[in-house]
Amino acid sequence: MNMNKIIIHGGRPLTGKVTVSGAKNSIVALMPASILADEPVVLEGVPDISDVHALINILQIMGAKIHFAKGVLTIDPRGVKSIPMPSGKINSLRASYYFMGALLGKFGKAVVGLPGGCNLGPRPIDLHIKGFKALGADVSDDNEDVMRLRAKATGLVASRIFMDMVSVGATINIMLAAVKAKGITVIENAAREPEIIDVATLLNNMGAKVYGVGTNEIRIEGVSELHGTRHSIIPDRIEAGTYLAIAAAVGKGVTVNNVLYEHLESYISKLEEMGVQMTIREDSITVHPNHDLKMVNVKTYPHPGFATDLQQPITSLLLKACGRGELIDTIYERRIGHIPELKRMGANIKIEDNHIVMTSPNELVGTEVVASDLRAGASLIVAGLMAKGVTTIHNVEFILRGYDRIVEKLTNLGADIALVDTNNIDKVKIKERG
Repeated sequence: MNMNKIIIHGGRPLTGKVTVSGAKNSIVALMPASILADEPVVLEGVPDISDVHALINILQIMGAKIHFAKGVLTIDPRGVKSIPMPSGKINSLRASYYFMGALLGKFGKAVVGLPGGCNLGPRPIDLHIKGFKALGADVSDDNEDVMRLRAKATGLVASRIFMDMVSVGATINIMLAAVKAKGITVIENAAREPEIIDVATLLNNMGAKVYGVGTNEIRIEGVSELHGTRHSIIPDRIEAGTYLAIAAAVGKGVTVNNVLYEHLESYISKLEEMGVQMTIREDSITVHPNHDLKMVNVKTYPHPGFATDLQQPITSLLLKACGRGELIDTIYERRIGHIPELKRMGANIKIEDNHIVMTSPNELVGTEVVASDLRAGASLIVAGLMAKGVTTIHNVEFILRGYDRIVEKLTNLGADIALVDTNNIDKVKIKERG
């Protein structure tokens, strides 16, 4: 059993620079997309996170040759075979469902275990299935754990697909399945997130013909083959937003590098509304020391609205603000696992009619808390850095799924933070700076 935990001695001011890694929500789609190529694909700026290692393991089981070092991941898909994906591996992460579209697009068939990941309430794959069926695939589930997809004898055929609701996962999955379908596929009411544009850029660099990404209508002209390429991943806007929240909460001058403002415009707007003082440059943001912050209301929406993945990190920052505020997550109403843990730390916060309500003042005190999902874990790190005393975070495997070297990066800013393996009798703490 993995018994890792993160221990934070809070209240230390942070200064310096931190560099954002490649986008977690991109790489988990880019890796399955790479098997559509007939030659090796090289991905640059790959974050060293557990989701990447889980996907590497799955790709190797499928027959791909992998090399991963210093942020560069080479995937040679020439040995990949369409074999049933083991449910145990698939269940470890949500984004494994992208193998459905990728395998269906490459081989015309797929047997994939239904995915796991963070439990944020119902995230059905009905829209994915609707898209696959529209392209001419037969879809069946033998049981609750395995999905079988098979194209008809004539292969996948282009279609016009209207998305009943905006879905990042379904938009990407249908793109992957449609790139080799005969004709022109149109996805209406498509999601517009930057990660979708990133996946489309990779596909087009491989020889696909995908148009309109970043708008609500994507057109995909099927091609017969895709070649290898080299692709640099976009910065992780959620990691960037998390460090901006940390810098605003406990920073005494922190610069966040490798940030694209256009990916975070709605989030930065909220920080400015709170009174966070920032200097915004082409690819970096410096957060200046902040004192009198104002409480604001936050409501999550699909991109370009306020990202649901940043709801939890900003919740902790808001506990430093004066006044009363509400957060409403229109994407995942059950994204509230951080609330009882923040209350344990002394936060004046509660749930009312699926709204998160908080009022000042808030003086956080370190205690034992549990991360219920990836972004809840990020919220608890922000809170732990703000709190007086020692905060111990359990279930940190969630955090390591999506934040590349977060303990090292925060230590370099001056945080007193350690990742501890309680199974290891020789507990080693990363050397503190200063």
